[in-house]
Amino acid sequence: MATLRDIKLRIKGIKNTEKITNAMKMVAAAKLRKAQERVTSARPYAHKISSMISHLVSPEDFSSFPLLEIREVKKVIVVVLSADRGLCGAFNTNIIKETHRLINEVLSPNGINTQLLCIGKKGFDYFKKHDIQMLDKMIGVFSSLEFNTTNKVSDILVNGYLQNKFDKIIFVYNEFKSIIQQKVINETLLPISIEAAKIEEGKNEANYIFEPNKKEILKYLLPKHLSAQIWRMLLESNAAELGARMTAMDNATTNAKELIRTLTITYNKERQAAITKEILEIVSGANALREA
Repeated sequence: MATLRDIKLRIKGIKNTEKITNAMKMVAAAKLRKAQERVTSARPYAHKISSMISHLVSPEDFSSFPLLEIREVKKVIVVVLSADRGLCGAFNTNIIKETHRLINEVLSPNGINTQLLCIGKKGFDYFKKHDIQMLDKMIGVFSSLEFNTTNKVSDILVNGYLQNKFDKIIFVYNEFKSIIQQKVINETLLPISIEAAKIEEGKNEANYIFEPNKKEILKYLLPKHLSAQIWRMLLESNAAELGARMTAMDNATTNAKELIRTLTITYNKERQAAITKEILEIVSGANALREA
């Protein structure tokens, strides 16, 4: 059984841990506000440029633009967006589970060769121990997330796609819903999928005049579209990580307080029992002397 000294030391240790988890929660909360603003600012642009491309593209454009060409899928690269640090609940675990499910249940059964590009240390540390081919890794991206990162990722992916090193690019990331909710998404970046934004058959389509011409506009917009989507996914993952860390540290702080309360009650009971025992021993000794 633990002594009073052991219980007191444990209470002290948990109080120190509580201070750390509470500080981490406050830091995550401060960073989350800015990250959330960046996500909400990036979403409208990314969705609008995707919608514009959907309206611009016609069937003959699929053969004119390699980024729109639909190939037979034999090689796929999966881009895994994880965190560089832990202590964020199930954030990294959910990403790893979804990546495994995608590879084992969707890609491998169809004989598709899979490579990984890990953005984030936790994903890389896990998958390097498994028998999965690694194309590249990017660590420390989320410590100071800048738009230049998008260009680096886009160059690796687009160059590999145009050189036929892979036929499809899939991103696995956490979409930011709220502070307490993140949704794991797997999203195809290339080939660019055209959304069902076309006007229904039988209705007259607006007669737009394009300057200089539609192909030149598409040629300019497609790289912008890729950069916008990659940037949005990086921001989503960053905000989701901070939200998960804030929630996890809040739960840890609450649990620490409850454990301190329980241990304090145990400590007081044990101390009272020790005091009572000492009083009984003194009274018994005094009675024994009196009788003698």
